[in-house]
Amino acid sequence: MKNIAAGIAISALAAAGVEAQEERRRIAPPAVYDVAPGLGHFTDSVLFGEVWERTELPARDRSLVTLSAIVSTGKTAQIAAHVSRALDNDVKAGEIGELITHLAFYSGWPNAISAGMETKKVFDERQIAPLKNSEAARIELEAAAEAARSAAVNTTVAPTAAALADLTNRVLFGELWQRPDLSARDRSLVTMSALIAVGQPEQLPFHANRALDNGLSQGEASEVLAHVAFYAGWPKAMSAVPVLKQVLENRKATQVSAPQADLTITPAGTGAASAPEEYFTGSVQISGRYQADAPARVGGATVSFSAGARTAWHTHPLGQTLFIVSGRGWVQKEGEAVQEVGRGDVVWIPPLIRHWHGASSSEPMTHFAVAEALDGSSVTWMEKVSDEDYRKGVR
Repeated sequence: MKNIAAGIAISALAAAGVEAQEERRRIAPPAVYDVAPGLGHFTDSVLFGEVWERTELPARDRSLVTLSAIVSTGKTAQIAAHVSRALDNDVKAGEIGELITHLAFYSGWPNAISAGMETKKVFDERQIAPLKNSEAARIELEAAAEAARSAAVNTTVAPTAAALADLTNRVLFGELWQRPDLSARDRSLVTMSALIAVGQPEQLPFHANRALDNGLSQGEASEVLAHVAFYAGWPKAMSAVPVLKQVLENRKATQVSAPQADLTITPAGTGAASAPEEYFTGSVQISGRYQADAPARVGGATVSFSAGARTAWHTHPLGQTLFIVSGRGWVQKEGEAVQEVGRGDVVWIPPLIRHWHGASSSEPMTHFAVAEALDGSSVTWMEKVSDEDYRKGVR
């Protein structure tokens, strides 16, 4: 009997210990257990006991994903708790503020303003001082990719909604995406999470590719789907699965088909020759010409202009970058004044902009030119720059 009693006592203590342990692990509010005990169980044992513990995404990233999902879907009552958790998970106050700013563009101003008001309460409780814009350098976006994106917006959006196209290029990508308050990788993570949460899978391919280009791994991108499912619902996450699957397969196919070629060094002065007279005025030498193998489309060369020499008017389908190696040069966009450039300057000419460039009237100039080809063509040549138009640069 004593052994039986002792066994019962031990069992009771063990049960009490388990109950106490479960009580300590509880994150769901007591009211949830009173109303929906199953929800309480899944909240504590699966969402926080399993999903939040998975190492495929660190806790900091999970907080960014969670905040993105609940801010973009207007779940205002949940914001304060997850802002506090994000701060505990090493998300900086400035990053939280910038996440809210970013999502104003992707889920609307009302959601962002409401999130800002709730976040202010947490900041006040934690005595976090009012935030200011970062003074760090702006994030430089990849020029060729931005040129292609901008051209696509101008082609597909501008004819129907000119104001939207202008704001997309000038504000959304020209300002917001370049703000240093949130890294490019984290902006992509936030954007992907919000698009999945609000059920916009058709917008996902561009931003999923952008996220992977910005440093998010394929495993992390896949884990975002599992995490968002708990905060936006299984249907939203499941709808995004085939989209992400196609993105990953396309990237894998590109990597497999890319030739495993050796790197190439083109010695200075290689292939030096006079530039074709029909496209240049004056004495111009081209050397070090190269063209990357497919799937890359980049090509370029070193071009040396004697004083007074210049190109003809021309455009580039995907834009052009000039790095001024030496001397003084002139660059002109049609309809605008001539601009002078010198050693070390970098000039970006957007796609389809009619322009010319060359040496100043009194000093030679050498630049390294880089451009991407579209359908095998990287430049469209036009008429030569007349002496009269060129001399306008002197005045």
